[in-house]
Amino acid sequence: MSTEFDINQIQNIIDHGIPHCAEIGVKVHDMDADGVIFSLPYQERFAGNPVNGVLHGGIITTLIDTAAGMCIYAKIKQYVPIATLDLRIDYLKPATPGEDVFTRATCYKVTKQIAFVRAIAYHGDPEDPIANSVGTFMLKSTGSPPLNEVSGKKGGAQ
Repeated sequence: MSTEFDINQIQNIIDHGIPHCAEIGVKVHDMDADGVIFSLPYQERFAGNPVNGVLHGGIITTLIDTAAGMCIYAKIKQYVPIATLDLRIDYLKPATPGEDVFTRATCYKVTKQIAFVRAIAYHGDPEDPIANSVGTFMLKSTGSPPLNEVSGKKGGAQ
């Protein structure tokens, strides 16, 4: 894996380039050429049902979408503006109240303009997922600077 695409740099992009992800506490746990693992700590404020504490699906969607986008950078070894074109998420079971949620995202195909991604959300065991996802992302989606420049920390070939 290239040192230009390390966990600290991706965490910096999240913390300074994607403010809503920084606010909710998204963390990078692992990263390699095949993908990324992100986590989201359980917080009661994200409960979709305050009676039982089950997380709202939207917060899990945010985690999956963010990890799915970031795994593209690990795959192509370049920071470019990207945009989510399509993200399908199948919720397989409710998230367990009080437990952190992890997401493993992998980019399995890249064309000139589109990247294809798979992701799962889970607690401790990826073989027992909360949600399964597939998505497509547009590469070089805008003329705006890539997130590594917005976050103030450059990396990768431009």
